[in-house]
Amino acid sequence: MTQKEEPKIRHTIRDDLRQPDLRKTLSDDYRELKENFLDDEKKEQLKEMSPIKRFFKVSWWLLRAMFFRMTPVRRLLFVLGILLILASNVQFQAGPASSGSSNSHILGGIILVFVLMLELKDKLLAKDELEAGHKVQAALMPDSNPEISGWSVWLFTTSANDVGGDLIDYLQLSENKYGISIGDVAGKGLSAALIMAKLQSTIRALAGNDISLTDLIAKINKIFHRDSLKSIFASLLYLEIIENDNKIKFINAGHMPPVIVKKESIESMKKGGPALGLLKELNLPVEEISMQPGEKFIVYSDGLTEAVNDDGVFFGETRLMKVIENQKQRSAIDLGTYIFKTIEDYRGNAKMNDDLSIVIIEKI
Repeated sequence: MTQKEEPKIRHTIRDDLRQPDLRKTLSDDYRELKENFLDDEKKEQLKEMSPIKRFFKVSWWLLRAMFFRMTPVRRLLFVLGILLILASNVQFQAGPASSGSSNSHILGGIILVFVLMLELKDKLLAKDELEAGHKVQAALMPDSNPEISGWSVWLFTTSANDVGGDLIDYLQLSENKYGISIGDVAGKGLSAALIMAKLQSTIRALAGNDISLTDLIAKINKIFHRDSLKSIFASLLYLEIIENDNKIKFINAGHMPPVIVKKESIESMKKGGPALGLLKELNLPVEEISMQPGEKFIVYSDGLTEAVNDDGVFFGETRLMKVIENQKQRSAIDLGTYIFKTIEDYRGNAKMNDDLSIVIIEKI
């Protein structure tokens, strides 16, 4: 077995300098630092500052935020490293006679590198955990669109972070009956992903051909309310369709209103009832619509309409409706793919700020 050759530092630096998007990456990292470490009040203050003052102010605020987020030991090491470097500079300015053979600047640099390594270690461990969580979450999601006679179904979800809080799932309830879920847990990231997994397992455990939609949602809500944190809630639209039928039965618990695409019109349905977890008891009515061939039933998460561009402007419901209106002749799969690409083009270089999910069901 041949030993794997370790990368050389000079080659790595050379390759890094040749990266075509080096400037953009640095700009994106700087923007993300401000987004994560600066609150809304500080962001407003920056708008009134000159570019030079803004640069120094942001640098100080970021350094301060980093300092207070360190563990006590690392914070003390960081201060010691800075003091040693400053002491070395003072000795150097005092002249060779005073500086002697002091190597405090080297020791200070080593201490700072050590602190950096500890922080990097934490980041890599967290990244490994998130990657493992992403694999588990991907395994829980449907690996393909369901094939249901008489219907064309397109399911899609993507996360703003490594893991997300949106739910897309389907379940075969009987020989010819299917249940489809789209949900959105409040928040994003790891905490939302854990709650989402809990919600998905609850739906899968309770859903079946022998339970009504009203009872199903009531039981799901009761469990969600009992087992979740008080500040956590989730929207859910759950629907059932039957092969070769033309009806969609659904309950909307706080989710975005579905959009019905007909040959001559596009209709946004009324808002649903309260989201899961807000009330201890939830009793929502079943809604039912009849679909004609070519008509589509579209449900999406708010990550779609709340996608922002580089100027911070939301994509919005008006733009979404216009896209659907102009492309309604497309199939469910083509329309869904087109909507997602339109959102990506609109977002440009802006960071994805929320999970995005779409369900499109077309009667064929």
